[in-house]
Amino acid sequence: MTRFRSQLAKFVSILALTTGLGAGPGWAEIDNSALAKPEFREHVRTFGVVYTMPADVNDALGRTVTAPLREKLLGLGLLTEAVRTNIAHVTVVHIHNSDSTTPDKMLAALPKPPAPFETVLKRFYTTEAATGAGHPWWLDLGIEKTGPGYETMMSYNTEVTAALAPLRDGPLPRVTGPVYAKMGDAAKSLVQTMGVSGVNVVKDGKELRSHNPHLTLVYSMAPFAPSKPAMDKTAEEFNQILPAGLPLSVRTVSIVELGFTGNVSREIYRINLADGSVLDVASGQPKAR
Repeated sequence: MTRFRSQLAKFVSILALTTGLGAGPGWAEIDNSALAKPEFREHVRTFGVVYTMPADVNDALGRTVTAPLREKLLGLGLLTEAVRTNIAHVTVVHIHNSDSTTPDKMLAALPKPPAPFETVLKRFYTTEAATGAGHPWWLDLGIEKTGPGYETMMSYNTEVTAALAPLRDGPLPRVTGPVYAKMGDAAKSLVQTMGVSGVNVVKDGKELRSHNPHLTLVYSMAPFAPSKPAMDKTAEEFNQILPAGLPLSVRTVSIVELGFTGNVSREIYRINLADGSVLDVASGQPKAR
């Protein structure tokens, strides 16, 4: 909480700029015109800040739910979902910008990451981008919503959202069109001012939390209604397999590129939470901030 308060003045000044009323050097011109259209905005490039999963979590999921999940998807005819690639992660925040230099701007603007922390991945569930929108939808594994690790994730989301939202060129395509039309007023307001819903912001000196950190196992643009009963049943079965969840030790945070639905396609920069060092993943060389 002390760390959060120390950043408050910074948040407020940055948040004033995320409305599109102001801009800083190297920031994008923000175009919200897609929000008035019935179709999804064209997706060009989405970048994000995420915690990628350590090997022990990936291995545990691979030994328990990965194969049964693929069988479920194939049985439902969800072939794209069964083969879609993704680097397993828990999202901090995503922004859309077609500019290839965006990751470097993100790295320069990124607030100091937290120290390494522990939390728990727990409870599988399905979720739709907006109730009644039809798609996209996901099968997620949540984060236990208590403890220091959860608080760290929530506080850092507030900081990163405020710092990076001004770098967007407009809203994330997946929250436009039919999704935006089905959102409530609070979610629409976040999309207008932050480019995405489900993030934490500071308003009138208070932190407003709507962020829900989680690990996603299925990303789908297929109609949700036909698959929902079977996928909800799958979530129940997986909760029986892993009733206590999985311990998660977070040691790095990464800047990545993502697909339309939020699946990570490549890791760009990896920051070590212990010492703050940055690795350029493609070259394997250190990167200066």
